[in-house]
Amino acid sequence: MTLLHLSFYSAFTLSALGLAFHRTHLISALLCLESMMLAMYVALSMWPVQTQTLSSTLLPILMLTFSACEAGTGLALLVASTRTHGSDHLHNFNLLQC
Repeated sequence: MTLLHLSFYSAFTLSALGLAFHRTHLISALLCLESMMLAMYVALSMWPVQTQTLSSTLLPILMLTFSACEAGTGLALLVASTRTHGSDHLHNFNLLQC
């Protein structure tokens, strides 16, 4: 495993661990999701360089598009939940409440 692969794997793993263990605020969960998507985007962008192919793939552009949509949706949920519940603490959200 090269140092480049190790850095991508460690960035993805650290952001997944941050999502698992630091779930106090919704904004921190969204930032962890964005860092996971960024690690995947950089890894997919460097893939043709590592395999030494000349063709560029469309997959990193599609992933970047979905990441932007996910960020917009997450921020909209953050604003809506802050307006309805008064804060972005995740323990305040009760999904079973009618």
